[in-house]
Amino acid sequence: MDRRRLACAGATVLALALLSGCTGSKEQPQTPGLEARGTVLTTVKPTRQDLSNQISLAGKVTINPVFGIVAPTDGELRYVDRQPSQTPATRPMWVATVWRGGEPRRVEIPKDSLLAGRLMDDHADVTKGMPVISAQHAGYGIVADVDSEQAYRIAGAVKSVKGQIKNGPGPFTCTTLGTIAALPAGTIPAPPPPKTPAPQQSGQPAATEAPEAPEAPESGGSEPTGMRLVCAAPDTVKLINGAAVTLQVVTAKAGNAMVLPVEAVAGVQGRGKVDVVGADRTRRTVDVVLGLTDGKVVQIKSGLRGDETVAVPGPDLPAAPPGGENPEGGPSGAPR
Repeated sequence: MDRRRLACAGATVLALALLSGCTGSKEQPQTPGLEARGTVLTTVKPTRQDLSNQISLAGKVTINPVFGIVAPTDGELRYVDRQPSQTPATRPMWVATVWRGGEPRRVEIPKDSLLAGRLMDDHADVTKGMPVISAQHAGYGIVADVDSEQAYRIAGAVKSVKGQIKNGPGPFTCTTLGTIAALPAGTIPAPPPPKTPAPQQSGQPAATEAPEAPEAPESGGSEPTGMRLVCAAPDTVKLINGAAVTLQVVTAKAGNAMVLPVEAVAGVQGRGKVDVVGADRTRRTVDVVLGLTDGKVVQIKSGLRGDETVAVPGPDLPAAPPGGENPEGGPSGAPR
């Protein structure tokens, strides 16, 4: 019995030794780990390219669209006595003058358009860029509605417009007409009443009545409009009233601009921030001045030399307190 017990104990010890030899080694298997928090994994360097800021608008072909003409300067507005006509102007037509410091500045409606109405009172004080006249393009034009967010990107900055008619002609250059600002109702003053003939002295023959002058065409002025862009296609482009059109509006261009991917930049137009990565892989947040963007890259106007290594994604902007707004008027902490 004792020998049997000793034999079993020996076998048990041998099995444990064999098991220990199989599982015990100097190199233990390593569990896949994560990089330390804050380690920069993706970086980019600034590059240079030609850049244009483009906005896409949905429009349609319209007959005789109305557009606005603005004051060229601050001053006092004085209208020229013009009555409505059914014939488009064959050359730019003078319709008003803005006087400032004794100097006149003409307001004209373009060729191939009609006077549609006055938007201000005669002798009113106006500011530069204020719509003062409504005009009507004679024939087909293209009209695209503009919302308030797009308005500030387009106003006063349209460099060129190209149009593409859905399932139709294009792309073609579309000539912009007037301003994108919303227009109030335009008015046309009534013509002055005819002069009453003077009473005749007794014994003198009665004066012969002069023939009545032909009445000027009646016009109720123009209807109010929302913000919209109006442009005219070349005569060679066939247009169909109501056809859908896509307009590509270029508002600015920059040549050989320093750019970064939009994912590497925090901020909006004007000011922004990027994280510059040092040799030790640490981040340093830097303020930059932003320029144009095409939705993929954004122009860096200043703040970087151009040889830095920049982290992607860019820094997070601080969250805004409830109801807080940043000085630019938008929500604080808004992502790019």
